[in-house]
Amino acid sequence: MASDLGQLVQLLDATLDPSKQKKAEKGLAAEKANPRFSLSLLQIVHEATLPLKTRLAAALYFKNFIRLNYVDSNGNYLLGDDVVATIKQELIGLMIACPPTIQTQLGDAISLIADSDFWQRWDTLVPDLVSRLSPDNAKVNNGVLEVAHSIFQRWRPLYRSDDLFTEINHVLGTFAAPFLTLLNATDQQIIANANNKEALKGYFDTMSLLIKVFYDLSCQDMPPQFEEHLEQISVFLHKYLTYENPLLATDDDSEAGVLENVKADICEVLELYTSKFDEEFGKYTQTFITSAWNLLSSIGPEQKYDGLVSKALHFLTAVAGTARHAQNFNDENVLNEVVEKVVLQNVALRETDIELFEDEPIEFIRRDLEGSDTDSRRRAATDFLRTLQEKFEQLVTTVAGKYINHYLEQGKADWKHKDTAVSLFLAIAAKGAVTSAQGVKTVNSLVNVVDFFQQHIAADLINNDAEPIAKVDAIKYLYTFRSQLTKEQWQGAFQPLIQNLGSSNYVVYTYAAIAVERVLFLTNDAGVHVFSRADIEPFAKDLLQHLFQLIEKEQAPAKMQENEFLMRCIMRVLIVMKDGVLPFADMVLDHLVAITNVIKENPSNPRFYYYHFEALGALVRAGSAGGASGKLEEQLWEPFHKTLVDEVNEFIPYVFQLFAALLEPNPSGALPNHFKALLPPLLQFTMWETRGNVPGCTRLLSAIIPRAADMIVAENQVEPILGIFQKLLSGKKTEQNAFDILEAVITSIPRAQIESYFVQILTLLLKKLDLDPQESYKKRFVTFYHLVSAKLEAGLGADFFISQVDLIQSNLFVPIYLKTILPVSQQLIRPIDRKLAVVSFAKTLAESQAFAQRYQKGWGFTCEAMLPILANVVQVAAAGGDDVIQEADVDDIGFGMGFTALSTCKKPARDDLPEIQDAAQWVRGYLTQANAAKGGVISQWSAERVPSPEGKQNFIAFMNQS
Repeated sequence: MASDLGQLVQLLDATLDPSKQKKAEKGLAAEKANPRFSLSLLQIVHEATLPLKTRLAAALYFKNFIRLNYVDSNGNYLLGDDVVATIKQELIGLMIACPPTIQTQLGDAISLIADSDFWQRWDTLVPDLVSRLSPDNAKVNNGVLEVAHSIFQRWRPLYRSDDLFTEINHVLGTFAAPFLTLLNATDQQIIANANNKEALKGYFDTMSLLIKVFYDLSCQDMPPQFEEHLEQISVFLHKYLTYENPLLATDDDSEAGVLENVKADICEVLELYTSKFDEEFGKYTQTFITSAWNLLSSIGPEQKYDGLVSKALHFLTAVAGTARHAQNFNDENVLNEVVEKVVLQNVALRETDIELFEDEPIEFIRRDLEGSDTDSRRRAATDFLRTLQEKFEQLVTTVAGKYINHYLEQGKADWKHKDTAVSLFLAIAAKGAVTSAQGVKTVNSLVNVVDFFQQHIAADLINNDAEPIAKVDAIKYLYTFRSQLTKEQWQGAFQPLIQNLGSSNYVVYTYAAIAVERVLFLTNDAGVHVFSRADIEPFAKDLLQHLFQLIEKEQAPAKMQENEFLMRCIMRVLIVMKDGVLPFADMVLDHLVAITNVIKENPSNPRFYYYHFEALGALVRAGSAGGASGKLEEQLWEPFHKTLVDEVNEFIPYVFQLFAALLEPNPSGALPNHFKALLPPLLQFTMWETRGNVPGCTRLLSAIIPRAADMIVAENQVEPILGIFQKLLSGKKTEQNAFDILEAVITSIPRAQIESYFVQILTLLLKKLDLDPQESYKKRFVTFYHLVSAKLEAGLGADFFISQVDLIQSNLFVPIYLKTILPVSQQLIRPIDRKLAVVSFAKTLAESQAFAQRYQKGWGFTCEAMLPILANVVQVAAAGGDDVIQEADVDDIGFGMGFTALSTCKKPARDDLPEIQDAAQWVRGYLTQANAAKGGVISQWSAERVPSPEGKQNFIAFMNQS
């Protein structure tokens, strides 16, 4: 093996050793500069003599390298053409030849390449895949189908478009016929190998992938090639839905075998075809309904069947939701069977559920929560019953009601029966989706959810001797129907909920924290929070201390951050308390810093540390409001700086945001000494190469510039800062960040220090403007113009801007002003941008020599453009400015290597003219003064230069308003 490959192998092996990991990753980062680095990684993956763990590490590193270094934000290759061609040429064959664990990583890499290149820049891929298919080699076919599935499954969530269907048709034209041939060939091999266990399992793996790819190819529309053979395909699907062979039975009750997987895959296809293609597929559906029903009626409670039961129930739910087939269930006797044989069996607690509750409580909670248990039997059975209820509300409520009453009676002697009754009631009482923000918004009018709670459930909430699962049922009931309780009813239920945080049972106290957090988030129909700061202030300190104790019971990093629900509750209490937390802020901060110091050793739960930093953000926000920013700067500097020094990459984007939030409230203050140490690393391009760092770095640099302007000038750092601006401007995804930095420079650094760079800045901006960029770019460009134009007192102004444009090309300003600045100014939305625009226009009308003499028509156009913005600038400004933190719904946030914004300390909109409150009054006063000082010239020009009579009248009317 070549010596450079040997060195790479050593570095990859070292990444698997925690004590050597950081150093090894730095070494690998240095190796990236080698243009053939990616090919070297693939050589290591291919080297069968190396240990599997080394090859797997190389495959994983290759995948991550491709994710960040294959193309730029505009889709241009970052690798040489020869390297790109070699990767495409070798990757498919390599993946097929590799063990399954490596196949998964290479399959992901192929999918990433396909995201940018398929199909126009990789039109050989599908023919390449087809050429490798074999009538009888399961291993090769499985590799090919893994690649196909990794690419085609991207179509599933996409919206219909011409480009999408062009791509799908490109694939179908080459792939559909060989796919159907392979389907038949695999069926024949299964028949031929019915008594050969090893071969049979391989062909069933192929069958599972074939069914998945069948779904992929059908997800947007039914391929015509499938429609032609629909009867044959339906016979084939039914054969394998009902297939049995003792050789494929597994001894493991917890893990699904390949036969269960194939049947679950088929149920997923049946759900799709019933929902989307009932007109064509409907005539075959009845056979599948009977078989799915028989399957559900006969299948055991073992965990290995959970996925299959769930998918079969999803199929029946699709059937129940289709007018043509729903009538199958419109009969009391049939519904009795549905509830008795299917629903009750699958909502009832099993021994495995109780074991999970006791042995892996956090896993139980994640599976049990709405939205986290899509493949659970209980969730699927509940969805099935709810869909039936939408069609036959009275009948389903009556039938289910009998079983609820029966199990409530049985529950007096056995709490498990009561749990079944409560689950069944939840299924029929809730209508529509259970939302993260409000719980159940609409309920079945034939039942009373509050009465049911008071009669059958409330006692378990307050009874210390109740079974833990019964307590969880009571808390979950409140959590689910939280929108249905009035403020008065909640005031009676809230304290018992808080008391359950003191339970010794992990699931009970966690569910209590979940419910408390969601109730504090709850708003009424007017958008007002049901519980305010005043409601929780008397016990907020004790509540926070208790939540911190629960988190800090475990000191191992992974265990401490295991339970994100507790930290989410802490975050919510701090948000509701606002600056009411300041009397005990030191206690809160001590705990949050201690937690930071532990979990930074091994950040393993992104949700936990997201909520953790949101909690810190809420504290910083409260400190800013209460004038405590300086103290927080001191207290947070050491732990945050240590996070940067230790290169805890997962935390760095959050730390940058919090540092910025500490500095922003006082932009004119001096930069604290220790923050000065942040500037040199921020000016290193390496810091900006990680995409997830860019928004946080931008915000921090923009906060530092106004507070360190003198130092930046003295240490010749203006040019490096503008270099970062140039780098960010070149990417579509970072151009807005570029403007943030540019505006910070323009508003903070004196003209004398930036004038020599201004032509270069404008050249870059105008070059991009020529390429017809996005509307968001045009708006930022126009806002930048107005910022320069309005800063007359700082030696800038419209004339300065025009003089700099003239240095690029004489009279270039005219088309820019007429085609971009004037029309786009009307489209500005934010109140501060509209205010900036009218101030800029007013100063141009009163002070610009260029508009007074060279651009006399332009003076009139400017006057006309200013008036409509003035007409609603005050009204727009009045609409903003509430104190509610509108954070993103945390359940919808995608976590990963990208950037996640902190909602609790969002960057405030920068108002460059805070001294101007009423823009219309200011403009009127400014122009009146200028008119008087200049002998009535503005009145004269408005009569001579404003082109339309209506514009002249509007200007006179505006100036004469009192």
